[in-house]
Amino acid sequence: MTQLLIVYHTRTKGTQQMANAAFDAARQEVETQLQRAEDTGPDDLLNADGYLFAAPENLAALSGEMKAFFDRCYYPVLGKIEGRPYAQMICAGSDGDNAARQTARIATGWRLKQVQSPLIVCTHAQTEVEILSEKKIPQTDLERCRELGSALGAGLSLGVF
Repeated sequence: MTQLLIVYHTRTKGTQQMANAAFDAARQEVETQLQRAEDTGPDDLLNADGYLFAAPENLAALSGEMKAFFDRCYYPVLGKIEGRPYAQMICAGSDGDNAARQTARIATGWRLKQVQSPLIVCTHAQTEVEILSEKKIPQTDLERCRELGSALGAGLSLGVF
């Protein structure tokens, strides 16, 4: 059976809300696994047919835990997951572009196929209190996450990717 793997990291629950929304929609279309980055290893990537990477932007870059996931898994799956589809979501405080570029570079190294442009949700958190506080992602943005999850799941299920 075709499987989508959603890997996410969160500290302030913003990215978790985004990943949960995508998961709820994707699992209506295809078998879907939702896993925290720190709990995900190379075998999880090898067993999946497509990926959704969801990460926060920290200090204008990919979060450390998400980067650690990529570092831990990069070489063990290199050359073994080529051509598989992926998409990504970034929960950003300001713009998220650099975090999205970092994820795309890693995916390019794995020779994954990007099937949608990065979905970036900007929380506009700029002060220490705003940045460190628990996030509440607006329903309109969660709907975008659901649409991405549904489209990725449907594409995998139908063999479009």
